[in-house]
Amino acid sequence: MRRQTIQHPNGQSTAVVHDSYVDPWKPAETILVQHGFGRTAEHFYHWIPALAHKYHIVRRELRGHGGSSTPKQDDGYDFSTTTIIDEIRDTLDQLGLQKVHFLGESTSGMLAEIFAATYPERVSSIMICSSPTYLPEAGQKFLAFGLPSWPEACRQLGSWGWAERLAAAPGTLASDDPAYKQWWIDRVAESDGEGLARYAEFLCQLDSRPYLDRIRTPMLILAPTNSAMMTVEAMKDLEAQVATAQLQLIESRGHEIYCEAAEQCQAAVLKFLEGLEQHPK
Repeated sequence: MRRQTIQHPNGQSTAVVHDSYVDPWKPAETILVQHGFGRTAEHFYHWIPALAHKYHIVRRELRGHGGSSTPKQDDGYDFSTTTIIDEIRDTLDQLGLQKVHFLGESTSGMLAEIFAATYPERVSSIMICSSPTYLPEAGQKFLAFGLPSWPEACRQLGSWGWAERLAAAPGTLASDDPAYKQWWIDRVAESDGEGLARYAEFLCQLDSRPYLDRIRTPMLILAPTNSAMMTVEAMKDLEAQVATAQLQLIESRGHEIYCEAAEQCQAAVLKFLEGLEQHPK
């Protein structure tokens, strides 16, 4: 494992973690792993043994999360879809990666979809896991926990307090194990509350639906059967809208199938990628 910080032309920085156990003399493709809201690269530690023997893995931390920088309110940062997508492109440029398999978890599945539609030459495939195509008002209200808005909840409660509220909500975390809950909350608390608040403001207006008909790359949809943030019907509709998509339902008690059903998700990803190797376009 190797950590690196990418400095972008706009003054922001992005933290990445490199993992690879590929035989040094063998060529290998790269999987870009992008965690969802509130999480960090650390939340995907258990995916490395399954994937890194065949693929180089880059775990990237979102703007305002973990080791990535948080823009100040008065620094003129354009917190827009174009900015976020172009920071992902710049990350790949600086790492010397022309093409990746883009794995987006939860809200970062929207980034994978938009990135594939915007820069199709930079992706070999996209894989989304527990990913809505937008966050409806009901979902944003759920994440606000009775406060005026979701971003305001992150500001008032702080990252630790917000994570504690989410961990107590049904249909969210992967396990009721108190040790897991505490570990999860502590990892979310590594991000600054203002960083989460500003990214939540961005997510409130993010919508990948206008981009779906432009996706041409192979796409795998991993969909939980019992998520507080999305429905199986919505994922079936997504599959119908993207000609290259294939849907796999993952039995679950909550949203976090990347953890709760890690082995099943990892097996599905590897099978999907192996299928691409056997039947390249």
